[in-house]
Amino acid sequence: MSRNLTVPPAMPPARRIRPNATAVIAFGANLGDREATIRGAAERIARLPLVDDLRLSSLHETVALRLDGPDPDAPGYINAVALVTTRLAPDILLGMLHAIEDEYGRERRERWGDRTLDLDLIAYGDETAHTETLHLPHPRAAERLFVLEPWLELDPDAALPGSGPIAPLVAALREREG
Repeated sequence: MSRNLTVPPAMPPARRIRPNATAVIAFGANLGDREATIRGAAERIARLPLVDDLRLSSLHETVALRLDGPDPDAPGYINAVALVTTRLAPDILLGMLHAIEDEYGRERRERWGDRTLDLDLIAYGDETAHTETLHLPHPRAAERLFVLEPWLELDPDAALPGSGPIAPLVAALREREG
């Protein structure tokens, strides 16, 4: 008695599903309808695939910052921060943020120059990365009140990986600014 046994084809390896992480995204705009741009970009990010939630801080007006320091004669910025719950990998999320900047007419002519929209990935959970295109946490985040204050507004217990809790960082920066 012979039997024909059929062996099912090998199953493809299961794809690892990335767990949700909280990403911190900083927004800035000093050209055009700044408020509408920030709010529109936040709505656009909230509609990205694998983004489950987005909380946007209030909008903060700040003086433009140039390579050589604050420039009160330049158009002022509107800044905000969003906390985003996502399963997108950090490098993919950053690429999508750059695409949204492009949708809003971002031109990269001058470092720290005027812009219609600037989106920075500040932190992604507790992850750290230092590649040619991705730096986590953002290397200057601990020095930026226009990032830390809106972030603290959304999460009073927030901590910047490698720098610690946000509240004392904000207090130190405010004291230094006098």
